[in-house]
Amino acid sequence: MEDIAEKGLQVVVALAIFAAIIGVIMLIVDRAPKSAREKVQIAGFLAPALVLLAVGLVYPALQTTYLSFTNAAGKFIGLDNFVWMFTQPEALITLRNTVIWVVLVPLLASSIGLAYAVFIDKARGEKALKALVFMPMAISFVGAGVIWRFVYAYKGAEADQIGLVNQILVWFGQTPKQFLLDAPENTFFLIAVMIWIQTGFAMVVLSAAIKGIPTEIIEAARLDGASAWQQFRNVTIPTIRGSLIVVVTTITIGTLKVFDIVRTMTAGQYETSVVANEMYTQAFRAGEPGRGAALALVLFLMVLPVVVYNARLLRQQKEIR
Repeated sequence: MEDIAEKGLQVVVALAIFAAIIGVIMLIVDRAPKSAREKVQIAGFLAPALVLLAVGLVYPALQTTYLSFTNAAGKFIGLDNFVWMFTQPEALITLRNTVIWVVLVPLLASSIGLAYAVFIDKARGEKALKALVFMPMAISFVGAGVIWRFVYAYKGAEADQIGLVNQILVWFGQTPKQFLLDAPENTFFLIAVMIWIQTGFAMVVLSAAIKGIPTEIIEAARLDGASAWQQFRNVTIPTIRGSLIVVVTTITIGTLKVFDIVRTMTAGQYETSVVANEMYTQAFRAGEPGRGAALALVLFLMVLPVVVYNARLLRQQKEIR
């Protein structure tokens, strides 16, 4: 009880000191010239955010960067972790899988979402059709991984299948397949889960952009004799270009960081690992935090150009407006 009372007293004293410091600062600000007062106020509002940013982001980033040049014992080993990453077969498979994910998921999810948005625009039951496609976005990646593990489930050639896909194969007289075990096609079956989730996001954003196209432009294209494809290529795509790029870059960033789906469905086994999953595996399972940090640094460098491009695009659009 005495320890609790002592700690409570320390908290009270600390809060009192903090309040006194704030009071002194406010008193100084009130008596300062107007120009200096505004600068101090801006600094005061920004200071807490900058402190939290430094503690929660900058310091861990610097620590991770240093850690990437050390071994499991914490000894500095230079670029050995990066040499391992780009020379060892298992690490190269991880990088290859990540590239495949980054190419296919944004391309297919955005394309399917755009096509769906165009075809159901102003169609009967549009809201219900959109809700149906958007529903996977409400499911966590872990939940989606569990669901699709049942979809791909395999029970042996002679057993009754509980997996939907294998049961369909049986109905058509085909042999059941171990979708999550056979490399390299198992990576594509995992990618299908991410596409299933992200298509709804792409559809909603692009559908809203399509509805924002002025009807005058569409009517003018029709009067000029443009076909449906010509309207789509020459009117719709250029008009929604900004939204389309935002969708692609957002999905790309999410795909680069994908972890839950791979971890839930295969744990990165059977040549399905990606950078984010391998980072976790090396740091917390294999006892190689240096390799995990090196993978984290490479992942950051892969995401950075996408973020910079997106920020530059948004700035250009703001200047045009």
